Amino acid sequence: MPPAPVAADDDIDDARAAADGDRRAFQRLYRRHVDRIHGALYRLAGYDHARAEDLTQEAFVRAWQKLPGFRHESAFGTWLYRLAINVALMELRARRADPVGFVDEEQLPEHGETPFCAAEREELERAIGKLPPRARAVLVLHDVEGWRHEEIGNELDMAVGTSKAQLHRARQFLRKVLGETP
Repeated sequence: MPPAPVAADDDIDDARAAADGDRRAFQRLYRRHVDRIHGALYRLAGYDHARAEDLTQEAFVRAWQKLPGFRHESAFGTWLYRLAINVALMELRARRADPVGFVDEEQLPEHGETPFCAAEREELERAIGKLPPRARAVLVLHDVEGWRHEEIGNELDMAVGTSKAQLHRARQFLRKVLGETP
């Protein structure tokens, strides 16, 4: 689900100015939106800081390049968010991430081998990071970002049923890794 417009009026003015080459206007847009963009890309990158930083930088470079073509049909924040997610998904495709590959069940730890308390966010992040890239993308886009399976299917070029199946399997994987009973 795209972010709500942060400062829609400011974004409109700054987006128009930046499209005309105003770097300060683009810097203001960057400061307003970088945290949301980085957060989404950080999760899609499997909580890899360096990769998320690279993807965030790439997203803003692409935004600067494509800004003259921005038609203001949606909020700037929405446009930027979709562009950033597409940057991450294109990277997944370029890496030829297996859309249905999962770790073999025999390689998963037994219940109790991975202690987890719901408050231990770091443990959850590590578990999500162990998911195959496309499965992680489905989980993050659906459960964290609030996308519908139809949107995920369109973006990842997969059937809606495949998206639902990957989400189910990703959740099962997380339950097993985190030691929860299904």
